[in-house]
Amino acid sequence: MKNIRIAYIGGGSRLWARSLMSDLALEAELSGEVVLYDIDTEAAYNNQKIGTMIMNHEQAVGKWNFSVALTLEEALKGSDFVFISILPGTFDEMEAYVHLPEKWGIYQTVGDTTGPAGIFRSLIMMPIYETFAKAIQKHAPNAWVINFTNPMTMCVQMLYHVYPEIKAFGNCHEVFHVQQILKRALKEKTGIDAHFKEISINPLGINHFTWINYATYKDIDLMPIYQEFAEKYHAEGIAGDKWVHYGPFGSAERVKLDLFRRFGVIAAAGDRHLVEFLPHHWYTKDPEMIKSWRFFLTPVKRRKEIKAESNASALRIIEGKEQVRITPTGEEGVLQLKALLGLTEFVTNVNMPNTGQIPNLPFGHVVETNALFRRNDVRPVYAGPMPDFPQQMTNRHISNHQLLIKAFDTQDLSYARLALSQDPLTEHLNPDEINQMFDKVINAIQPYITHYSRTKR
Repeated sequence: MKNIRIAYIGGGSRLWARSLMSDLALEAELSGEVVLYDIDTEAAYNNQKIGTMIMNHEQAVGKWNFSVALTLEEALKGSDFVFISILPGTFDEMEAYVHLPEKWGIYQTVGDTTGPAGIFRSLIMMPIYETFAKAIQKHAPNAWVINFTNPMTMCVQMLYHVYPEIKAFGNCHEVFHVQQILKRALKEKTGIDAHFKEISINPLGINHFTWINYATYKDIDLMPIYQEFAEKYHAEGIAGDKWVHYGPFGSAERVKLDLFRRFGVIAAAGDRHLVEFLPHHWYTKDPEMIKSWRFFLTPVKRRKEIKAESNASALRIIEGKEQVRITPTGEEGVLQLKALLGLTEFVTNVNMPNTGQIPNLPFGHVVETNALFRRNDVRPVYAGPMPDFPQQMTNRHISNHQLLIKAFDTQDLSYARLALSQDPLTEHLNPDEINQMFDKVINAIQPYITHYSRTKR
């Protein structure tokens, strides 16, 4: 068994931490220590207790100890891996940047990656990630850093911006969902019931705006099969009327099918992510249009309720009033650890700086493609150039990412204001409306943006 040390930044996490604990408990080839660090120390101590209970479960085969670090330095020292899973700011700030723009007709479905929400969340995140990157450089320079936080592209970009030699990548499971859809299309067409992992795809783009221009099952080209599938289901979506039971985090995937019919390339992310990257008059002009395209807006109020429910669940587990469960998550974090330790090799999608894997996107900018994992190495797979439509829209967002980095470097919010004016979701607004929205949200999140000393228009 490999004995390793994992520093978990955000170790008080109510969801990701327990998922990691379950996957570690079910892995017999790894063992070691998980050091939990969180600004909410009580939540970290609760996870320490739950993690110990999970490892004592009769189904557990992994051997892990859990401890709590009171400082970032203490967590990082001697670590082989660093996991980052945090909420930049609080749900109060998220409520502001997700819902205040509704006054200007901007409805944000997820609110953690792009659009006004992604811009303001990035402003909060960047100083935090500067601290992480500098601490990793000083205390764990050789560790592999795995980011789970959104906005994914900007988080990983910031780590490399501050510490260019860092060994970091970002994990996202969105493409697993499109593999499930392709599996269904294959079965409907041929009767073959493949495992979704047997569906080979070529993802390329930026996180939550990733596209598939190649999909195959063994010797079967799935692109024409998906075309028939899209024609069959585009009017109602792949879930039909059942989509209403998926709220508030689901959709019927009508947008995905519509985009394929328009541009001939498969959108990998779910509809709720996709629509935030696109002009608001396409899919999110008003609540009636949103309903017609069959996807949900996720109110931050619901996220607060989930947090409260998870906190209550943690206390019930600790008190013995709720049973500990070990359930495989289907995530690939533990498999990635095994590959980096030399126990296996495999290919999966990750977010890393572009070194040529997508030649028609800016080099150095974080992109999402497949990568080969092997001992102490993550090597991006050449994905080829992006098709015209997603490439043009992707470059618009990359331009905004670069403006946000400039806002951080110069401590000048005027660059973020410019990014807001250039975002596809705001292109229907005039300059006065942009300024009003920007000032309103900035005022609401003020405690988390003290890094920016200049706010001129």
